[in-house]
Amino acid sequence: MSFSDDEIERYARHIVMRDIGGPGQTKLKRARVLVIGAGGLGAPVLSYLAAAGVGKLGIVDDDMVSLSNLQRQIIHGTSDIGRLKTESAKAAIHHLNPHVEVACHTLRLDASNAPDIIRAYDVIADGSDNFATRYLVADICHAEKKPLIAGAMGQFDASLTTLRPFETAPDGRPYPSYRTLFPEPPAPGTTPTCEEAGVLGALPGIVGSMMALEVIRAIVGFGDSLVGKLLVIDTLTMRFETLRY
Repeated sequence: MSFSDDEIERYARHIVMRDIGGPGQTKLKRARVLVIGAGGLGAPVLSYLAAAGVGKLGIVDDDMVSLSNLQRQIIHGTSDIGRLKTESAKAAIHHLNPHVEVACHTLRLDASNAPDIIRAYDVIADGSDNFATRYLVADICHAEKKPLIAGAMGQFDASLTTLRPFETAPDGRPYPSYRTLFPEPPAPGTTPTCEEAGVLGALPGIVGSMMALEVIRAIVGFGDSLVGKLLVIDTLTMRFETLRY
């Protein structure tokens, strides 16, 4: 797979890196990444993956842009209010990098449609905002043997992990699954929604950027990923802690 002169200049800061270089950038160009949610977390994930030169980005979201989204969902603008988030995000991605192919899945994932959609991608990044979707995506990624980068947020706190339970650790044991970390979802009504509790606007930028980094790491294969580890972020104290599970 070759690069145009425009692409070589665009990705020059990657290409000169020993851990990425031309071969790593080629892997990014060949990669297909599905981002679930084009909201707070999905916005920076999509932006940085597009900028990095991921060849195909799939976007799953069934919502429309509202004024209250713009405090944190920076892939959308004021002129996008009332527009489908998938279409708004697609336009922003093409404005940033016309070399990226974008597929819009304007729907809500469920057991009937999720397997076929997830099966078509190499890496999945889940920025959804409800437990039903998180468990569904995690279970299907496990069954389909797809690496899953999962992020979640509270008001001032967040967590991030990478899941590859279909592979084995150096000690021969399978890597943990999402249900290893969270065996059961919380009871309905016990966890406030973003609309009810609020969220610090800059927090999704921090977590979403880290999710994008984990996706790039999964594609190119450098560094020490968050497989079997949960990164916990507390922005009230600016404390970052990594827990093994």
